Formats: sequence, C-alpha cells, structure tokens
Amino acid sequence: MDPINCICCDARAEDISQAFNFLSTEEIEELCSYLEMREWQTDAVVMKEGAAEDYVGFLIEGKLAVKKKTGYWDKHIIIAILENGAIVGEGAFINSGPRSNNVIAMEPSRLLTLSASKMETLILNNPFLAVKLMKRMLFIMSIRLRMAGERISELL
Repeated sequence: MDPINCICCDARAEDISQAFNFLSTEEIEELCSYLEMREWQTDAVVMKEGAAEDYVGFLIEGKLAVKKKTGYWDKHIIIAILENGAIVGEGAFINSGPRSNNVIAMEPSRLLTLSASKMETLILNNPFLAVKLMKRMLFIMSIRLRMAGERISELL
C-alpha cells in the first residue's frame, strides 16, 4: 500500500492503514478530509454512557476500555479492550441514540472521529465510500453482537 497522506492529522501511515484496512489508499485519503483528530489522556472519558454524541471513532493510537455499569452494586464491568485499528461508538452513531457504554482511555489515545454532519456530506459527495464505511460499521456490530450472545450463553 502506498504511503497515506492524511490531511487532517499527523498520524503515521501504518496506524491509519490499520484503522481503514478495508479501504484503498485513495479512499482513505478522501475520507481523511471528513475526519477530525481527537486526543485523550490516560483515564479520560472518551465516551460517556447515556451521552448524546454524534461521532464514531477510529482508534489509531492507544488503548480503550469499554465499560458497562451494572444494575446492582453501582460498579462497572469491562466488556472490551480496544486497540489500534478498532472502531468505537458505531452503535450510537448509526441509530442516533445515546451511548450505551462508557469508554475510558487506558493510555494516551488518539482517534480519528467522523461526525454525523460530516457523514451526511460524505454520503452526498461519495455515496460509494459512505456505503463501504457503513458496511464496515455494521460488520463490526454484528461480530460484537455474536460475541455478546456467546458470552451470555456461557453464563446460562
């Protein structure tokens, strides 16, 4: 793959390629014009359960813990650890609903984020690329749902 020239950030081409390995170099470069680089320090809240945020993130550096508040002892359980290349926040992004989990930075982390308004512009300007991106988010969601089902069945 050719080196990537991401106009929105100073991330390494390898990190961007890992997050968008389902796209061509040209598609990644076009997508970058719709993305915003955001950074969080260790222990920072990246996404808050119940919050009405309108972006999806593509983790290009760091590590994130996805936590769910339990109904009983007011504690959180870790349901996933996300590393470079992961998508985060796709559920709330797709259904325009509140965040279903807390996401905490386990180390300094950087995400390329896509807002809902930028996605609308991408749909108008390059529907093929927008469909590829949405298909990837739905693919990730289906894998996560399958894994959740397997975890629940093991408990029963």
